[in-house]
Amino acid sequence: MSSFVLGLCIAVLVSSLLLVSGLRRGRPRTTDPAPRLHDLSEAAFLTGGPGGVVDTALVSLLCDGRMAGGGPGIVQVRSGARAADPAERAVLRAYAQAPSGWLYQVRYAAMIDPSVQETGDVLAHRGLLAPPGWGRTWRRWGRIQAVVCGVLLFLSVPMFLFAVTVGSASAAPAFLGLYPALIVGLVAGAVCASRAKRRITPAGQQALSGMRALYGGDGSPQVRTALFGLGGLQDPYLKSLLAPAARDTRLAAAQHRSRRAGPVGSGATGSPRRSGSDDGCGSSAPDVLPVVWCAGSDSGGSGSGSGCGSSGSSCSGGSSCGSSSSCSSSSSCSSGSSCSSGSSCSSSSS
Repeated sequence: MSSFVLGLCIAVLVSSLLLVSGLRRGRPRTTDPAPRLHDLSEAAFLTGGPGGVVDTALVSLLCDGRMAGGGPGIVQVRSGARAADPAERAVLRAYAQAPSGWLYQVRYAAMIDPSVQETGDVLAHRGLLAPPGWGRTWRRWGRIQAVVCGVLLFLSVPMFLFAVTVGSASAAPAFLGLYPALIVGLVAGAVCASRAKRRITPAGQQALSGMRALYGGDGSPQVRTALFGLGGLQDPYLKSLLAPAARDTRLAAAQHRSRRAGPVGSGATGSPRRSGSDDGCGSSAPDVLPVVWCAGSDSGGSGSGSGCGSSGSSCSGGSSCGSSSSCSSSSSCSSGSSCSSGSSCSSSSS
């Protein structure tokens, strides 16, 4: 019994050491001593993946009137609307391919646009973000180790009590020596599994914190969305429009994954998938490019800030904060004027 317990302790400790060292060696690293982000699109990708980038572009288009809500879950692009960055161009291209104007379809199509996907590739190349599928092995290893150690820890209690009851002089101390090893293995497995799930590297977290400090005083909706995701969006209309679209995108991706998994599992041939179900919002939709970068990152949060203005004003459907008074921290809708249907935040409201 003592030899078995000793061997089990050694196996748990060796597995924990290999797990911790493998996780540390395998995590992407950056050679930049002061990592930083180049623009808000990169910050949005770290905060929410490609969905965060698209949400930021949608907020910008909706808030300055280039895009407007045409009904529940429907958007319309104004005639002559032009994009200001690659993410907005991806949204406008997606809208052109979705004549129905369903926002979740536009959002999903923009997420798989190469210009949005390449943002993740750039961040991974600079060591700020782990590539899809990177932590799958360590996450599974950690989970299995934690479960096994937890089960053995649970079973060892009645075995220890039995050894004490029958008066075994050697078995009881051996079981007492097993507890610390099992506890270490349980904690190490759980912690490593949690860390392996994180997509943002320490350098990426440092760069994101620097970007948040840089824009700390900017309460515009697009900046809040880029830095904190939809959770940081204070405008009630924009949140009511974009939050269901994000949910519907996840549901649609899950349905696509289940439909593709059925025939493949039954022996039918299918196109290979580049992203696993553990690392993205699912697999690719039929007849579209696969979503490689899809999962939202582990960072984010919410904070104080205004939406399109303050004191209850918002950019509602069919309205815009025009060029003379945009939805920004320097010019916002005051408490006396709201961005209601058919009206705009004119230069007289600040």
